[in-house]
Amino acid sequence: MEIRAIDLQQVLPIRHQVLWPNEPIEYCIVDGDETAEHFGAFLNNKLVCVASIYLDNTHARLRKFATLPAYQTQGIGSAMIQFIIHFLSNKQMTRFWCDARESALPFYQRFNMKEEGNRFYKNGVPYFKVSLNLV
Repeated sequence: MEIRAIDLQQVLPIRHQVLWPNEPIEYCIVDGDETAEHFGAFLNNKLVCVASIYLDNTHARLRKFATLPAYQTQGIGSAMIQFIIHFLSNKQMTRFWCDARESALPFYQRFNMKEEGNRFYKNGVPYFKVSLNLV
């Protein structure tokens, strides 16, 4: 597996397929995409996982993290998070955070990400903000 920087146009098809298959692909574009850091995980030169990082001073937010269904539960997402944490540490970022679905909390907790605040909902789905101090 290889993880590397990619551009937004490479990210969008996987975001679309995994996160919003019933919406037009334009729906998958979010504010800040133009300046975000986008990463892709490749298996045998096939893009199977994407993640976008939005930098704000010394803080970094993970958004739109998606792995093709056939490649989920194979450690690809874990490798992506480890790669991103290493990348952010090298950029002197101090904090890494995201809005995590409640069902995904155990995944993020494996990387020592901690819940902040109360449960909240997006489209009826329960979420928690989770974060990791990088220094």
